[in-house]
Amino acid sequence: MRILVCKDYNEVSQKAAQMILSQITLKPNCVLGLATGSTPIGMYENLVTMYQQGLVDFSEVQTFNLDEYLSISPTNEQSYHYFMNEYLFNHVNIDKNHIHIPNGMADSMQEECIRYEQLIKDVGGIDIQVLGIGHNAHIGFNEPTINFEKGTHIVELDESTRQANARFFNHIDEVPKYAITMGTGSIFKSRKIMLLATGTSKAQAIHDMVYGKVQPEVPASILQFHHDVVLILDEEAASLLLDGDYKRV
Repeated sequence: MRILVCKDYNEVSQKAAQMILSQITLKPNCVLGLATGSTPIGMYENLVTMYQQGLVDFSEVQTFNLDEYLSISPTNEQSYHYFMNEYLFNHVNIDKNHIHIPNGMADSMQEECIRYEQLIKDVGGIDIQVLGIGHNAHIGFNEPTINFEKGTHIVELDESTRQANARFFNHIDEVPKYAITMGTGSIFKSRKIMLLATGTSKAQAIHDMVYGKVQPEVPASILQFHHDVVLILDEEAASLLLDGDYKRV
């Protein structure tokens, strides 16, 4: 596990975008695993700027998003479909047929989970998976639980997660209680994982992920076993790490 510590959110966003740029440059038809939430917005904004400058071409890229709320239409402003269009897809030359996001409105969620896992297998797996981390160390929507979920599945969201996401809604009661998400096993199969975190509120989760026991109660701890993980943090998120365990950018 490599840990890169940047000065602030802007540098985290720039470094993350540069890594995505490098991946696409090396493999134009690469498969990107993408995340939502406030943390990766700056990365997406940097990628859009790079595209406008002619530095990156998304025409052959395929993408798979980590998760989506249940029972929210893709056109709903709070859906992750809407989020990805707003911050990335509507502003670059990606083939819309190459965009994959779990369908939270599917008639059979069990079949949707199977379908999504198969889609990832059919394209040969994810080359680089972007992750954020929750205050309770969840990745994707894999909440602390008694076991690591292998594949895409339905999850009941922790109250802490709903409270954290309530800022995007008018009221906490509007925040969905369930979501569909790639499992920790799905994430672990990615060839490379890039996790972004900023702010003091994420410092404990980062500490527990890096130094704690690998256990499903700390979902992100599973990344200790992955062969190619890079954490890109700002100084606040890295504040509980020991000197010498990370490199400053």
